Amino acid sequence: MFGLPTDWELDVPERYFTLEDYEGGTARWCPGCGDLAVLTAVQRICRDEQLPPEKTVCVSGIGCSSRFPHYMKTYGFHGLHGRPLPVACGIKSRRPDLHVFVATGDGDCCSIGAGHWVHAVRYNMNMVVMLFDNAVYGLTKNQTSPTSPIGLSTNTHPKGAWLPPINPAATTLGFANVSFVAQTVDWHAAHLYSVLRAAYHHRGFSFVRILQRCPTYTAGVFDELQKDPSRLLLLTGGDNPELEPDVLRGFPQRQAHDTRDLVAARNLADQDEPLPVGVLFRDPSRPCYEEFTNAGLDLTAADRLKALERELDKFAV
Repeated sequence: MFGLPTDWELDVPERYFTLEDYEGGTARWCPGCGDLAVLTAVQRICRDEQLPPEKTVCVSGIGCSSRFPHYMKTYGFHGLHGRPLPVACGIKSRRPDLHVFVATGDGDCCSIGAGHWVHAVRYNMNMVVMLFDNAVYGLTKNQTSPTSPIGLSTNTHPKGAWLPPINPAATTLGFANVSFVAQTVDWHAAHLYSVLRAAYHHRGFSFVRILQRCPTYTAGVFDELQKDPSRLLLLTGGDNPELEPDVLRGFPQRQAHDTRDLVAARNLADQDEPLPVGVLFRDPSRPCYEEFTNAGLDLTAADRLKALERELDKFAV
């Protein structure tokens, strides 16, 4: 009733962000594209973590998935093919206070961007990197990608891809200073969300491979995984997120896993039957490069000029 004294009070934050605060332009992906699920998951994470849009930036290269920044009402950088990681690292080095999400594809990251992939993992700068793996070049209309399975018919290989595909998770686990590698699928929304949120909370470079459906060009690649839940192996324990009972029922195959065991993580990453999903490896103790590159960010313009003149004076004759 009104007028009665209460022993509680509602602590309302000065700003509260809803999903609408992160919804940018209308997504122009094909109906049924797995990119839509990833977009929704990231928007939910931003809302649940209450990330200020002006303190959040999405970076991408070229590809269907790389339209991601256009659909987030945050800062964004739609870069060149294969170049999202050096751009993201540059942003993080000068603005370590920003929350950085990177959207890249299996071609963008594992082909033209492979050199940057290696070194970005080694730099271990604090960001979430989402590899949208649909096993094809979709934006340029159906060419073989580095993750296309043998036998997949494309415009570049009409009789089927010849070479064994790259395994992005296993490959990343072989790079120096790797600190977080996870694997998930776009059609399990709750698992996708929980893994990406775990990646956000990790200190360092969080690499998440997302098996992502392309209904236009690779509609059948992940059909068996979708139809038969027993072909997915849910990783539990360690730093894997805890899932609700109704979500767990969707994974009849489960395995406890020590996420600090790099050898075990590599063995799991090489496994196809059943395909492991969850956090494969996490080591938050690895050094982060932005802790070195942020030196001097607090200096004023006058202080920087003095420091420059002091260095130049060493060469005076």
